[in-house]
Amino acid sequence: MTKLIDQLTGAPSRRAVLAGLGAGAAAVSLPGLARAQDKTLVVSNWGGDWNERTIKFVEAPLVESQGIKIVRDLGMEPERKAKLIAEKRLRRGTIDVIHINEGDSVELYAQEVIDNIDFSKVPNYADVVPALKSKPFFVPWLYSGVTIIYNKDKVPNPPKSYAELWDKKWAGKIGLTNQLYFNYIMMAGLIKGGNVTNTEEGKARLIELKELTQPRIYAAHQQLGAGLVNGEVDIAVNYKARGLQWANDGAPLAIGYPSEGAIAVMFGAALPKKAPSPDLSLIYFNAMLDPKAMAGLAGASFYAPANSKAELSPELKAKVDFTAAEAAALKFPDYAHVAKNTAEWLEWWNKNIAR
Repeated sequence: MTKLIDQLTGAPSRRAVLAGLGAGAAAVSLPGLARAQDKTLVVSNWGGDWNERTIKFVEAPLVESQGIKIVRDLGMEPERKAKLIAEKRLRRGTIDVIHINEGDSVELYAQEVIDNIDFSKVPNYADVVPALKSKPFFVPWLYSGVTIIYNKDKVPNPPKSYAELWDKKWAGKIGLTNQLYFNYIMMAGLIKGGNVTNTEEGKARLIELKELTQPRIYAAHQQLGAGLVNGEVDIAVNYKARGLQWANDGAPLAIGYPSEGAIAVMFGAALPKKAPSPDLSLIYFNAMLDPKAMAGLAGASFYAPANSKAELSPELKAKVDFTAAEAAALKFPDYAHVAKNTAEWLEWWNKNIAR
């Protein structure tokens, strides 16, 4: 498995690009075929506002409008990944599309539970930013970076780097979310001249951060955003896109790009190997990458779109994307390293930070 993961991560650098830019009997006996004829598609996705936007811009207008019934299996990614892996022993699975981040796609491919995608049958994939086409088993969709979000009314001199968070003056003022546990471990490893694979030292530094500042730990993004709005915390470490969403809702928030370079994140989807209706999955992937849908998603979510033909206004593009210098400084995770360690990291986070 290690050898396979290493082979999967030899993708070209993205930084330059980001800177610029018997049939009847079988139908009865095989439930998967019956489902396909009934045009039912099971989509594993996050819940909350992420799922609401997926429905609004992709699923309702572009998939369900074709007469395809979508059954939504919602939850956090560790549970959804575990379910997919557990179905490996079955002759046929229950999930047709799984929404995941790029790192999870590497892990699941190494586990042999997601499949290569025939992108010749996904026409909109041709317009994806070339540097994001790094894996044959992953549909790139939206991307952002882990930044420092702060209440500009209460924090006149905000941290300008990840490292500056390690200061007693921020005691009780920092908010983190369990959803980004792996990003925080990489962030802590990155400071003081480190890198995103310096994660053993990163874990030790997170213990130091906990002792210095006693950060509030929230279950999910939405709760962290509420904590910023109601004054429970003044600073959050989260995706730029999330900060822009909360500011757009009226919160007095600003976003600082860390001097170390923000840790990049990309979200998308994958095709389970035992998907009951893989042909419908391809229709779904094409809808995800529809340029109009992607423009709508960018405007609502403030994530940068993977489709280069998504028509964003200059103002929106400047808001959701990164400057040339910021894009060049983005820190892309070593997904081979992440895939080998993520399960142990989650256990460590739950025992040492989340409780």
